Amino acid sequence: RAEKTEVLSEDLLQVEKRLELVKQVSHSTHKKLTACLQGQQGVDVDKKSKKLPLATLAQCMVEGAAVLGDESLLGKMLKLCGDTQEKLAQELILFELTIERDVTEPLYELAEVEIPNIQKQRKHLAKLVLDMDSARTRYSQSTKSSGLSSNLQPTGAKADHLREEMEEAANRMEICRDQLSADMYSFVAKEIDYASYFQTLIEVQAEYHRKSLELLQSVLPQIKAHQETWVEKPCYGKPLEEHLALSGRDIAFPIEACVTMLLECGMQEEGLFRIAPSASKLKKLKASLDCGVLDVQEYSADPHAIAGALKSYLRELPEPLMTFELYNDWIQASNIQDEDKRLQALFNACEKLPSANNTNFKYLIKFLSKLTDYQDVNKMTPGNIAIVLGPNLLWTQNEGNITEMMTTVSLQIVGIIEPIIQHADWFFPGEIEFNVTGNYGSPVHTNHNANYSSMPSPDMDQMDRKQNDQSRRPLSVATDNMMLEFYKKDGKEAVHRSAVSSQPVPHSSQHPLPIWLQLPPLPRLGFPPIMPCSSCPSSPWLHQSPHPHTPHASHRLHLFPSVSALPVCTSFPSHVAH
Repeated sequence: RAEKTEVLSEDLLQVEKRLELVKQVSHSTHKKLTACLQGQQGVDVDKKSKKLPLATLAQCMVEGAAVLGDESLLGKMLKLCGDTQEKLAQELILFELTIERDVTEPLYELAEVEIPNIQKQRKHLAKLVLDMDSARTRYSQSTKSSGLSSNLQPTGAKADHLREEMEEAANRMEICRDQLSADMYSFVAKEIDYASYFQTLIEVQAEYHRKSLELLQSVLPQIKAHQETWVEKPCYGKPLEEHLALSGRDIAFPIEACVTMLLECGMQEEGLFRIAPSASKLKKLKASLDCGVLDVQEYSADPHAIAGALKSYLRELPEPLMTFELYNDWIQASNIQDEDKRLQALFNACEKLPSANNTNFKYLIKFLSKLTDYQDVNKMTPGNIAIVLGPNLLWTQNEGNITEMMTTVSLQIVGIIEPIIQHADWFFPGEIEFNVTGNYGSPVHTNHNANYSSMPSPDMDQMDRKQNDQSRRPLSVATDNMMLEFYKKDGKEAVHRSAVSSQPVPHSSQHPLPIWLQLPPLPRLGFPPIMPCSSCPSSPWLHQSPHPHTPHASHRLHLFPSVSALPVCTSFPSHVAH
């Protein structure tokens, strides 16, 4: 049996082992890289673009833009984005064609052609080595058998044939080994070329993404320009400065629109900002303000909806109009006992407000001050306005304890807002133009409640006004009923407020209102809702300071002098009645 002769050097044997590893890695890499390509492989550009998902998306967007039209913002956006996606699809096609040509095809060639050819040569060399070993064995056996009886060299035709056969086999093996060795050394030398395939991959990817980024960056300013010039911008729940910047306004749109309409149709409306409007009507008005489409004629007949929309806007601001940053300043100012120093501290806090907040706060306070000119008719004194609007103008950033929110904090906020309204001309001197843009003038207000008679004149005497008030009061409305219970404890008077709001719109979770504005409505009692204050007999409602422009600590929060002054319904739960 012929023995196998090893004809490759140790170095080439190591190269032989590496060939198989490189083949496996190249094959798997080619397979995965091909799977990453989105276009159909081995086809021309036109066919490739038809099957490309990005090109299909671009076509869909362009068709959608044609359906919606250029007059709509969505149509403009779809057209711009569709054109951009089409350009990106063309870049992607060029990218994939380059990857196919410079990376995937060379990898395929390496894994499926070059290395297999070397391995095929290696198998052929093994066969030639076996043939050479066999010829050598046969020649050796022939020599031994012919030389048993003598030391003479074998002669004759057979011996010559065997020797020639052996030499020919050795010659073929040498040629094949040399060729294989050259191919193996060439493979080792070309490893840097094989590695360059992956460098090319990264370079082509970088170029593709660079061009794609340039395309996206070139279209972004156009998209932003369309967004910025579009008039229908949501305003509820948006930061004040962002809304003002986008709309190019100084006064927030909902504030100006609501204030201007209220000036013409709501100043004499009893319980303005207290009486809750219809939830559906309020939702519709807020949506109208959000998209900038406002039917002044429709809402002029419902001032409570307008007031509710204004309260909702203030409440839904991410940061209160009087700001989180100045919260401590406001509270500290309200705690000052000396009246002059307290007013000065509140003035200083106003001066610290950011420009946009200061402008809108001034606008709002001047309006509320004007509203109090009709307090004999609308029953909205500075104190009452502060009770219903204060929690929408200032709240703490960190949710506090419910008891604290019911008492201290709520009373402090009222103590901040009330004197500012009372002294509006001192805090913000000068007149103000409410209809800044001149777009919200309302028609003459028509009576919106069949249970109301015509609005009383501010010049009516007190007796006529009282009779008129009783005849005008709605038979059943949802109101913010405010009550105080006074009782003695440890020889000291303690005040506990239990107030309710029937406001149907849920409050924002960002800044929950005090509990006395969140409780469900109490059952209606069998007494008129108007109760005079013992300290201020002339006041027909919650509280009216004897001198509207002179804040006095003893008059700031008078509501009911005693729970005994309230007629109690016999069907009212005993624990509430007491």
